[in-house]
Amino acid sequence: MLQRLGQSFNSAGVALFAKVALRDRPLALPHLSVADIRWIDWSRLRAAGFEGCVFDKDNTLTEPYQLEVHPHARDSLARCMAAFNGRLVLYSNSAGLKQFDPDGAEAAALEAALGVPVLRHTEKKPAGGPDDMERHFGCSAEKLIMVGDRFLTDIVFGNRNRMLTIRPAPFTSKGEPKAVWAARAIEQYFVDRWRGQGVKPPPHPLVPDPDRLSGFLRHPDECSLSCLVIGLAIPGPPPPAAALTAVFYFLPVL
Repeated sequence: MLQRLGQSFNSAGVALFAKVALRDRPLALPHLSVADIRWIDWSRLRAAGFEGCVFDKDNTLTEPYQLEVHPHARDSLARCMAAFNGRLVLYSNSAGLKQFDPDGAEAAALEAALGVPVLRHTEKKPAGGPDDMERHFGCSAEKLIMVGDRFLTDIVFGNRNRMLTIRPAPFTSKGEPKAVWAARAIEQYFVDRWRGQGVKPPPHPLVPDPDRLSGFLRHPDECSLSCLVIGLAIPGPPPPAAALTAVFYFLPVL
């Protein structure tokens, strides 16, 4: 339990998000927002010049703290593996992180359970640079895709490192610590607010025309294309009182 609480608190992330909120709001906006990874056309991303994918785990590939791929992600993960010839990696803020997994035991368990390599690293997202990823993949970070459900960690990290960023909606809040639930509500509030103010994600060198992003989606007739591309808010449970308090505290500066 104490380890989970430690993993939930990300002091560097909080500090960086405050900086993003004041000066670099585009970093918090994903290039694509989808209901889940079933909506992503991995083959087209590969054809566009991308060479590998970096995944968050909880609420991206699995439910929180679970060791099996969610049914909504299973087939798409296999398609991604095929499109990129297995060039995938998990980048977790627990497994593979030296602070919480110094001997790599948790990373090894994840690799055995999910069949995806876990990157060993020393800093929590969104802190840290691209060196570990670039060594693993043998290419520049701008040729990589970051896929994760958290604006504060996954999306800011990916955009800081010039990756293409894709944000799937979380599968569930069940099993998540209250601190994560509150942080998620705060992030969603401000991202929606900034989008309403016309803030756009940073341009990506391999996709300089934002209109091309819709070409990386599958089954557009089954989902609102505009919602998928610009990542409009997806309804969810109401945020806890602590989250609302934090939102209104920051309103004057945001």
